Amino acid sequence: MSAVTERKRILRVTTQLDATGNVLIAVEDSGTGLEQSKLHRLFEPFFTTKREGMGLGLSICRSIVEGQGGRLWAAPRLPHGSTFRFTVPTLKAGSAVASPS
Repeated sequence: MSAVTERKRILRVTTQLDATGNVLIAVEDSGTGLEQSKLHRLFEPFFTTKREGMGLGLSICRSIVEGQGGRLWAAPRLPHGSTFRFTVPTLKAGSAVASPS
């Protein structure tokens, strides 16, 4: 959001359970936003909207989320900014969590 100078910079993170019982996390900002024409490529490896970006961050994030059984997607936030949402399954009662070695 460093390019935003004419309005307040806002970053909001919210969590809730979705309709299927998964955890839904939303990250919203008031930055420069997403171009609708580039939205379908946003998670492709090596695709970037930044001048000095490598285009790996969102691809890696999606792989991690999907590897845990979740989903990651993005949308423009009106009137300014972007919203990224992802889901991850909740831990089932009686399930063990693997501890680091």
